[in-house]
Amino acid sequence: DFARRVDLKRVGKRPLEMLARAGAFDALDANRARVFEALDSLVAYSAAIHEAKSSNQVSLFGEAGADIPEPRLPYRDDWQPVERLTQEHLAIGFYLSGHLFDEVELEVRQFAKRKIADLIDSREPQLIAAIVTDLRVINGQRGKLALFKLDDKTAVIEATADEAVLNAHRNQLRDDELVIVQASLQPDRFAGGFRLKVTQVWDLEEARCRFGKYLRVAVNGSAPDVARLVKDFPPRRQNSEQGEQVRGLSVRLSLNRQGASAELQLGEAAKFYPSDAALASWMAQADKGQAKIEYD
Repeated sequence: DFARRVDLKRVGKRPLEMLARAGAFDALDANRARVFEALDSLVAYSAAIHEAKSSNQVSLFGEAGADIPEPRLPYRDDWQPVERLTQEHLAIGFYLSGHLFDEVELEVRQFAKRKIADLIDSREPQLIAAIVTDLRVINGQRGKLALFKLDDKTAVIEATADEAVLNAHRNQLRDDELVIVQASLQPDRFAGGFRLKVTQVWDLEEARCRFGKYLRVAVNGSAPDVARLVKDFPPRRQNSEQGEQVRGLSVRLSLNRQGASAELQLGEAAKFYPSDAALASWMAQADKGQAKIEYD
C-alpha cells in the first residue's frame, strides 16, 4: 500500500531504512527486521508501479500497475528487544519504545545504587551504571580523549575518559553498551553544569566478579554438575601490575527441606566466569531455576 502510493525510488532507500528502524511501519507489519530487509524489493515494486502510472499503462482491472505482482516480504525473526531499541536510537536519536537500561536495572541497582539524577556535588569517586551514547574520540592536549554521554533513564550526563582509560577499556566504551564506571564529578567549563571524569570501567560480567559476593544456587535432592559448569565457563586470568589475577565468582549451594536449611560454600576450584550464558546454565540445573548473584 505504501509502495503504491509513494514513489519510493524518489524518496531514496536511506529515509526508508530510518522509518523502518523507528517503527513507522509497525501498524502495517510489526516485524521491523522483515520490513527492513524487504526495502530493496519494495523500492523496485514501487518504481514499476509509478512507471506504469506515468506511462498510463492501464491493466485489465482498470488501474495502472494493478497487474504487477506484489513482492513477498522475506521470512525472518524480528529484532530482539535490545537490537530493536538500538535501531530506534540510530534512527531518531533516542529510545522510543523502551530503554536499553530496562533489562539490567534490577541487577545493577543492587551494587550501583546511585542514579545519575541523584549525583552529589562531590569530588569523591562515585559508582554509576549507564548506557554509553554519542561516543567520539578527539585529540586533546594530553593525548586522545573520549567524549560520550551516560544515560540511565533518570538523566543523561556528559563524561570523559583519558587515553589510558580509553585504551584499557576500548571494548567496553562503545555506543549502546552498558558500563559500570567509577567517576568523579567536575564542573563543565564549556557547557556549564557538571560532567563525569571516568577513571575505571567494567562491563556487567566484570562487575559481577568485582561486586558480587557469590552465586547462591538452590538444590533439592540433586546437585548441579559443578565440574561441567566450571569447565564450560572457567574463571578468566588477567595480568595486571599486581600480577596475575583470577576473575570469577564463587558458588554457594543452598538446601531447604521440611523447615531445615543449610548452605555449603564451595571452594576456589568451583569459581566460574559469570557471563549471561553461564548464569542461564546454572539456573537450568538449579531447583526451580533459583540461581542468583548476591551482592554486598
